[in-house]
Amino acid sequence: MKIRANNIDIEIEDTAEINPQDGDAYTRPVVLLIMGLGMQLVAWPAQFVQALVDAGFRVIRMDNRDVGLSQHFDHLYTPNLLWAGIKYKLGLPVRAPYSVTDMAADAIGVLDALAIGQAHVVGVSMGGMIAQRVAIAAPQKVLSLTSIMSSSGAKGLPQADPAVMRALISRPANNTPEAAVDHYVKLFKAIGSPSYPTPEDEMREHILQGVQRSFHPEGTLRQMLAIVSDITRAEQLSRITCPTLVLHGKADPLVPYVHGEDTAQRIGGSRLLGMEGMGHDLPSEPVAWILDALIPHLQAAEPLPPYIATAPAPLDPSAYQVLV
Repeated sequence: MKIRANNIDIEIEDTAEINPQDGDAYTRPVVLLIMGLGMQLVAWPAQFVQALVDAGFRVIRMDNRDVGLSQHFDHLYTPNLLWAGIKYKLGLPVRAPYSVTDMAADAIGVLDALAIGQAHVVGVSMGGMIAQRVAIAAPQKVLSLTSIMSSSGAKGLPQADPAVMRALISRPANNTPEAAVDHYVKLFKAIGSPSYPTPEDEMREHILQGVQRSFHPEGTLRQMLAIVSDITRAEQLSRITCPTLVLHGKADPLVPYVHGEDTAQRIGGSRLLGMEGMGHDLPSEPVAWILDALIPHLQAAEPLPPYIATAPAPLDPSAYQVLV
């Protein structure tokens, strides 16, 4: 369903809405899941979401702005990534249509719109950067932070292999669904887990489902520019005080493992775990490993007083608007 959050339309899926027969659905501790660059909420594996529900959590997934079924920003310019990359390497400021901080405000707005006072915030890749920004901007709302295959954004960290970067910034051959699927298959093979490869037929099926739901590459370009322009986050990570877990694949070809190490070093008291053979994707074996670390981390985090986790009614209609 769509809600109005941070003055834009955000598509979410809420397990409390999906399972209304569950009497305590709205009073469970909340886990907010934030997906990565260009990825939709359906990219979270079903086993991941179900495991969190089975562990007693209310799970909220969201499409970030400019992708999926959330509001697109096509009225803003489409970035020239080549020029932006040159400016970044030269240390010149990069102007973006919107920022990672803006996307964090969207996530905070989702919690506000649903009358959720506090939540565990979990992000993957760019979603981890957004989650870090949420913890910086709204510490009173974040019960715990989990940053998965993400980065502090600090300058000087090693970048992806050029071949991987070319796969990331390339475009499909044409605008057909078949070309989009072929494009993403090449990309996911380039960034995937070398020790846990996803069978191509399974990969194609999942990609096609996403493409049929929404395909908006212009939004991905604007999100990329938001990442490049977020140059102050690394210095601000020391402000984060909530329990923090940093998870990273040691064979990540897109965001090398040292990015996870740097993130953990900058957040006091955080815990870093790395998995051998895991790349920049979520096949079943790394998902099981993530869950083994994540669920105890969530369960150990104490609510911040006062703990608010109630049904979202009644609310001011201007704060919570379901859009059909």
